Amino acid sequence: MHAVHIIAGLRVRDGGPAYSVPRLCRELADAGAKIDLMTVAEGAAEENSEGSYRERRFTWDHAGIPILRGVRASSALAQSLRRETCAADVIHNHGLWLLPNVYAGREAARARKPLVVAPRGMLSPAALSFSRFKKRSFWYLLQRSAVASAACFHATSEQEYEEIRAFGLNHPVAIIPNGIDIEDFPPTTEPASPRRTLLSLGRIHPKKGLDTLLRAWAKVEPGRPDWALRIVGPSEGGHDRTLKALAVHLGLSRVSIEGPAYGEDKTRAYGAAQLFVLPTLNENFALTVAEALAAGVPVIATKGAPWGGLVDEGCGWWVDHGVEPLAAALSDSLARPQENLVAMGEKGRAWMARDFSWDRVARDSLDLYRGLSNGQARPSFVRLA
Repeated sequence: MHAVHIIAGLRVRDGGPAYSVPRLCRELADAGAKIDLMTVAEGAAEENSEGSYRERRFTWDHAGIPILRGVRASSALAQSLRRETCAADVIHNHGLWLLPNVYAGREAARARKPLVVAPRGMLSPAALSFSRFKKRSFWYLLQRSAVASAACFHATSEQEYEEIRAFGLNHPVAIIPNGIDIEDFPPTTEPASPRRTLLSLGRIHPKKGLDTLLRAWAKVEPGRPDWALRIVGPSEGGHDRTLKALAVHLGLSRVSIEGPAYGEDKTRAYGAAQLFVLPTLNENFALTVAEALAAGVPVIATKGAPWGGLVDEGCGWWVDHGVEPLAAALSDSLARPQENLVAMGEKGRAWMARDFSWDRVARDSLDLYRGLSNGQARPSFVRLA
């Protein structure tokens, strides 16, 4: 099996797909598939190979021209993709709204190879509300034709499946979640001080609902002197300044709004937390929830994230949008003794180990590829229109 994966960028600040897409590719290669991953990157072109996995980064065309840089135009990627599709069994595109995502559809159609399209959350109402006119124009000019002949869409959750259908796409949809490397997140440790930490980690962006979190925190902070809130992540469009101004306006005294944490710093952030919160407007998967659970940290997530299992598995809260529902969940969770939160965290870690292993994700992906390329039976996780 030879699969070519395309994603427009792999910068850490691009969010969860910068981790989950290469990780999926490596697991597929370990399972015996030949995998090529193509992307666009700043700086010189680069190629790395590890056995059956090859990752290639191509340069932008005319990087000094904002409009071309903004859509990540790369003739080098397009030309290489044209060559690779001739020998590939499947083309797997990750993301929308950028030219590499158009190249994938165009070349798959030209070579008559099965195309799998993973929107990666980009068809959610919240995502579509940002730069609405640009996305609408891009859709009619380029993106619609690039996905029209897709053999299958790839959703990472039931919620994303519903978003694909709501957008009006009637293709078959495979529901395959992201995985998590549980060994990368050792269980959380007991706090060294009496003050406990509520952590929110991820992009600092308006769609993450962090302004709602601050307003909800304002309702519970006075009565919980034993807790502090950390908001950690890369800021987009100066949104961290907006949040800091709101924290001052609300008179909050135990809130820190910090820069991004990667690698060991991120692992330490999870390890130092007793509770994790994601107040997002919408996510297709929300990798940070899986990471927190893998670290043994119970989670509060809004229903913008597809994590209803938090309640079913007894490891967190899944709440409606808005200040009041979030404040109620905070009031409940912050009042719980540490041993109760630890027990919830242990349940969450066991859940991740059971249902979100990368080998299972790779097996399902290979079953999908075989069904598309060899005419094998449709896997049970593929939904028809």
